[in-house]
Amino acid sequence: MTITRLDALMREQEAMASTSRTEIEAMQLRKLNVLLKKEHNRQGFYRSLPESLRSLDELSTLPFTTAEDLTKHGSGLLLLSQSAVERVITERTSGTTGNAKRLFYTAGDLERTIQFFAAGLGELIFPGSVTMICFPFSGPNGLGDLIAEAIQRLGAKSLRVGVGNSYAELAEILEQERPDTFVGMPVPLLSLLRVCGRGSLRRALVSGDACPEAVLRCIEDLLGSKLFPHYGSREMALGGAVTCLAHDGMHLRENHVIAEIVSPDGSPLPEGEWGELVITTIGMEAMPLIRYRTGDRARILPGDCPCGSAIRRLEIRSRLDATEFLDLENAVFSLPWVADYRAAWRADGLHLEVLTCGDPEALPNLAAAWSFRPVRPEDRPLIRGKRGIT
Repeated sequence: MTITRLDALMREQEAMASTSRTEIEAMQLRKLNVLLKKEHNRQGFYRSLPESLRSLDELSTLPFTTAEDLTKHGSGLLLLSQSAVERVITERTSGTTGNAKRLFYTAGDLERTIQFFAAGLGELIFPGSVTMICFPFSGPNGLGDLIAEAIQRLGAKSLRVGVGNSYAELAEILEQERPDTFVGMPVPLLSLLRVCGRGSLRRALVSGDACPEAVLRCIEDLLGSKLFPHYGSREMALGGAVTCLAHDGMHLRENHVIAEIVSPDGSPLPEGEWGELVITTIGMEAMPLIRYRTGDRARILPGDCPCGSAIRRLEIRSRLDATEFLDLENAVFSLPWVADYRAAWRADGLHLEVLTCGDPEALPNLAAAWSFRPVRPEDRPLIRGKRGIT
């Protein structure tokens, strides 16, 4: 099995002789200290942090950065001038009032994300292949555009499908364009496969939302191949970890992100244990974050990957506050006749609205009220974007 394209990209970007653990950690400490020096000199949000650290172990002694910090301090976290910013993403999350959370990217941040996407996608996309991109196209330098550019650099064709298409529209794309690869969120892919069939699709990279075990299993059975999960967030310039041909965890973008796993009280956890993912984005030019609490439940897999790479591997389970919903997703999508569903709390309890692509059979005991309707060609996804209970 070949070592990942990510190894080659990291060696090229950082002028490293190899991607051994020794060289990776030396590179990370060097970049972290460059970042700390810059922050110290500008006397901004991170002005109380030390100017340098002697080892990566000392990183755990620094305070956390939170989503509330991003909302409250906004441009105060911007390391460069506004004139260097190429793109700004503004995000309002539930429970926040006043200022929204804003993330800033330079042209260099975006270019390195495209390169990272190409490294990850290059594990499953080849020259001449056709890929349907089922992510939002929100304008220049948005997620859809960055993925499309990465695919084109691989010599493949990108179909800008977007989100919210009807099953009839998706079936027509499968018939007319004959894509061999899908890039998008996991549940829309499962829904497409159950309603429209596999058609020409043979491979898929999924990201943008949690992929429950039942959803992953069902997709792989219908697709006839292993999935390539990807992890990213706006705080890390959209790209964070990708799957290699070994399909044993997602390789971290370690020249961009230092990852830690911490317990609920913030204490560091060893490799293999589940906790909250904390990131330090040493590769960001515009808005690097130091010990940012992502709110994602994750673990770092111990040891080297079966592919031979020493780059750390990540597993993501769900948001810390979404474990019950993940159980619901597993229970409902394990039913092969479910095309899609949405869940809502009402005065009398949990209600499920289900689109069916077969005859409903025995239902799991979920203490919920179910309503069913056969899926129609003109139907569109019941939830666009990240899933949850309304």
